[in-house]
Amino acid sequence: MLDTLPFKDKVLLSEMERNCRTRHFSSGETIIEAGATIVFVPLVLSGSIRVLRENKNDGREVFLYHIMPSQTCAMALNCCQSAGKSSIKAVADGDTEVLMIPANMVEEWYNYSEWKAFIHATYATRYAELLQVIDLIAFSNMDKQLLNYLQKRVEVAHTPTLRITHQQIADELHTQREAISRLLRQMEQKGLVRLGRNEIELIT
Repeated sequence: MLDTLPFKDKVLLSEMERNCRTRHFSSGETIIEAGATIVFVPLVLSGSIRVLRENKNDGREVFLYHIMPSQTCAMALNCCQSAGKSSIKAVADGDTEVLMIPANMVEEWYNYSEWKAFIHATYATRYAELLQVIDLIAFSNMDKQLLNYLQKRVEVAHTPTLRITHQQIADELHTQREAISRLLRQMEQKGLVRLGRNEIELIT
């Protein structure tokens, strides 16, 4: 499956084959725990990963971004380079195949121009996404945050219908379930969504 990755350097690909292994994660399975020592960096081959920031005090989570095929996690990369512990939680969003890159390879492969460019592009992309999250939290009403969240989940799932509870959404948007339920009912009245039992259809 390495032929799906955005690398053409045969030596680099050979290094990946020799040093990395692939692993399958089922939907909802935790890939990286918050507070864990990073021993590998996940590079998505298929499926997607949802990255969350976890509150140390109460365990509540805030959704940050998705990692799509041929992408990796900037937070995990940063932990590798600083020898720190994970500040995020990574969860498989649907069945997901991951190339597990050993942490010590991240800097060693900087000798390859493609890898170096890939890492820099990853930081740039994630930085822009995190700024968007901050803007939504700081400057937008919860209804805009909720709509953006649903749009992101639908984009990743490749279907307008999400199997998800109001409590799950509330947990990831760091708010109360009652507030999410109220906003979803308002969105349904406006014709933006269609609500079912543990199911939300985003109407485009």
